[in-house]
Amino acid sequence: MKVLIIVPAFNEEESLPEVLRDLRENMPSAEVLVVNDGSRDATARIAREMGLKVLDLPFNLGIGGAMQAGYLYAEQNAYDIAVQFDGDGQHLAEEIHKLVQPLLAGTADIAIGSRFLIHGTYRPPVLRMLGITFFSFILSRILGTTVTDSTSGFRAANRRVIEFFARTYPEDYPEVEALVLLHKAELRMTEVSVTMRERTGGRSSITILRSVYYVIKVLLAIFIDLIKKVR
Repeated sequence: MKVLIIVPAFNEEESLPEVLRDLRENMPSAEVLVVNDGSRDATARIAREMGLKVLDLPFNLGIGGAMQAGYLYAEQNAYDIAVQFDGDGQHLAEEIHKLVQPLLAGTADIAIGSRFLIHGTYRPPVLRMLGITFFSFILSRILGTTVTDSTSGFRAANRRVIEFFARTYPEDYPEVEALVLLHKAELRMTEVSVTMRERTGGRSSITILRSVYYVIKVLLAIFIDLIKKVR
């Protein structure tokens, strides 16, 4: 069973060393691929100095472009499972096995790490929480199952999803739209309860204007996805 952990990273020099040490300690048998999304800091250098593979994008493509590059790498190198693990320190490597378990059991094609499946202490900013709640409601109606954490970037995908995402992946703000596309392709999703922390370095790009833009753009993308054919 070949497992690839994809770490999309844009200017994450502050948090990346601890993220990579966490992965090395808790997932020693998995390969880690750092997708350097046009960083202007020492992100790529730090990953290489720690002995990890780095995929350098020529300029900043955003999380969608970075993740599709990672899925293309996973497809071309015949990985069985690909795990999205953000470079900002929010995720815990020791919980990756929770996401992988449904895939190994054959009960899901993709597992999403949810911060809200079980009531915990994680409290995102108000604007982010409103967006998560709104899109979780929309997705629950479309998918026909309860979705609690629509924007989680902690995900594990099997070979079928890897191949699908290598061909088709949303370019901008992809987390919500990707689940709609998977549903149309008749691929199965499940949520798994995980713990997440506040980012350990850098700062979020979310602002009020970006939040409004995000909601409008993703709603339009979902509408288009629902009426177009999925390959």
